[in-house]
Formats: sequence, C-alpha cells, structure tokens
Amino acid sequence: MDMPRNVFKQLLQQQRLQIGLFVGLANAYSMEILATAGFDWLLIDGEHAPNNPATVLSQLQAAAAYPVQLAVRPVNHDAALIKQYLDIGAQTLLVPMVETAAEATALVRAVRYPPQGIRGVAASVVRAAHWGGIKDYARRANEEICLIVQIESRQGLANLDAIMTVEGVDAAFIGPADLAASMGYLGESGHAEVIVATEAALTRIAATGKAAGVFVTDPLLARHYRNCGASFIAVGGDTSLLRNAALKLASSFRER
Repeated sequence: MDMPRNVFKQLLQQQRLQIGLFVGLANAYSMEILATAGFDWLLIDGEHAPNNPATVLSQLQAAAAYPVQLAVRPVNHDAALIKQYLDIGAQTLLVPMVETAAEATALVRAVRYPPQGIRGVAASVVRAAHWGGIKDYARRANEEICLIVQIESRQGLANLDAIMTVEGVDAAFIGPADLAASMGYLGESGHAEVIVATEAALTRIAATGKAAGVFVTDPLLARHYRNCGASFIAVGGDTSLLRNAALKLASSFRER
C-alpha cells in the first residue's frame, strides 16, 4: 500500500490559491456534504467547536472518498493530542496561538517521529499507517506532515520573522478575530489597523517562500489579501452558512 501524499502541502509549497471553509458542526454527515461543495480545503476545528479525536476521525472518514483536502485544528499545543490526530490520519495541522519561535520548534517536534521529533511510534495500530499496511510508514511520514502555525496576537506578529525561520513550519495563517482582540479592537476584525497589520503579516510570510493564509469572509478583501501574498484563504464557516441560510429562509416566508 502506498503512502498517502499530502496534496495540500504540495500546493502550499507552490503558493497556489486554495479556498477553504472552517468546519465546526462536528458531524460526519454534514462533513460529507461540504466535501462535495467544491472547496479546495476544509478545516476540522477542534479549538472552538466540540470536536475530539473520535469526531475528527469520523469526519476524516466521511470526506476520504472526495478530492477535497483536510486540515485539523487542535485545541492547544498538547503533543499527546497532536499525536492522536496524526495517528487517526490527519496530515495537516493548523495550530492556534503560536507566539514564539520556541513554541513553533516544539510543535515541529510534536508532529515528527524521532530523531527529528517526539511523536510516538505505533504504526501497526494506527489508521494513518493503515494498521501496518503502508510500507515504511514511520520512515516516510515526516515528509508528508504539514504544520501550519496560526498567528493571532501582537506577540505573534512581533516574533513572526523568527517563527518563519523554524525548519518544519510549512505555512502561517493569520487569525483576524483574535488579532483584533489582542490589538484592542475586540469584535472589530475589519478595523483599519487590523487590516493593515494583516496585510503586512501576509507580505512578510510570503516573502519567506512559505505559504500565507488568512480567514476573511469579504470577497473584495479576500482578493486584496491574495495580492498581499495569501495563497490559502478560509472564506467562512459551516455554522454561519447554516444559520444565515436558515434565517433567510424563515424570514422570506414570514414576509410573504
């Protein structure tokens, strides 16, 4: 059995535009619907959504038959939890609130097998290795793992250049909501100063040759961020899509 190739990582390295969606409903059935919707990538959110390794596993399985690329966001930097997500088959992790090069270095070690890292080895019992069915999985896994660090604070911005020099960090993703809060503009991710800071960060990331990403729901601003260097863009979330569509439908019939 062949080693699964991480197409998302390959496209990030080429800095090709990829449009994605955050997935927070924690449901395999809705995940399969989204996997057929035409997005390039979907992020299974374990930070703010009620996901855990079991629910993430079911969603990875639900989307496996489709060409959409998947990423998983753990709730924190815990190496044991990261190991579980990798073992159930996640190849791309987007890790929140990375603020220093030391944190980035620790995350690189968490996603890699020794001697480059500390990920525990159990290829015969994990889905990622097809329970021992993938020849030399442990020797080849490191090269297919993609680590994206999320920059979403003043401290993260201050240390951005150092973070991007860490070998093993494949990309950086700007989180405007938390960044706005860190800058003193809670609930104002569209504030002019937040936009300027995001522009500068995307340009700095792309200049390193690594991929830059951002969450933005406004199409015009998304195009602008693309011009600033963003190559993978999350344009919304499944919960918002469901709620907004439901409100619109209910309202349309009441008006009639």
